[in-house]
Parts: sequence; structure tokens; C-alpha cells
Amino acid sequence: MALTNDHPGERAAQDPIKLIAVRETPLSVDEVFRAVGDDAAGGVALFVGTVRNHDEGADVDALGYSCHPSAEAEMRRIAEKVVAGHPVRALAAVHRVGDLRVGDLAVVVAVACPHRAEAFDACRMLIDDLKHEVPIWKHQRFSDGTDEWVGAC
Repeated sequence: MALTNDHPGERAAQDPIKLIAVRETPLSVDEVFRAVGDDAAGGVALFVGTVRNHDEGADVDALGYSCHPSAEAEMRRIAEKVVAGHPVRALAAVHRVGDLRVGDLAVVVAVACPHRAEAFDACRMLIDDLKHEVPIWKHQRFSDGTDEWVGAC
């Protein structure tokens, strides 16, 4: 059987952006995964960013995220850019703000596409562009009593 792109499931969905949010409450991997469910998707790529216990050789005790009021709109703009460049069936992205502890979920993104390679590529673009372009700032607090602010995400 020859592979063709004639089937509607091989193309991007009509409205693939299912969930975009910035939240002060704990994030749910299950919620994001459910949001991208699509029977025409053969691949779902999901990325979960967590608070780690170190950064550049220093022990991290906790951190806080804050954002500009435009953060959610910027997330949507990036999602639209990902959708324009990939055959996305469904996409979701949520980012946490407020005080977080080591192990907490900071960001969860997922992309569903007809095939796995497309899903991986779209998910990588989504998380990388969110990290570099969305006005979310991280305030890290270290075990030695020092702290630092880190640029977007």
C-alpha cells in the first residue's frame, strides 16, 4: 500500500490549539495528554519540565516563576507558529507561576501529529520557543542563601 497525504488525518487539524494556559496551581500531565487526544494522530510528543535541585553547580532549594501579563498571548502566538509549520492535530501548553519546590512541574507541553517524527519536531520547537520568547522569569533560591533571576523561563 502506497503512503499518500490524501487522507484528512495526514494534515493539520482545523483548530489544533486545544489548551494554552499560565497557572498558579499545580500542573497535570494527564490533563495536557488528554487535551491532545486525536484519533488521527499516530504520534504524541510530551515534554515535562520540572524544578531540579541544582543549577550550574549550586544547590537549589526552591524557585518562583513570574510572568508579564502578555505571557499567555505569547504562548498562543508560538503555538500558532508551530501549527503553521507542522501537521499538528492537537497542541497543548501550560506553564506554572508562583512558588515551586524541587520536583514540582514547571511546564507541560504536548503535540499530536500523524507521525512520530513530526510530533517530536513540533514539540521541540514548541518548548524551545516558549523558553526563549515567552516573558516568564525564574527566581532561583540557593541553599547558600543567595538567589538569582533568570531570563525568560
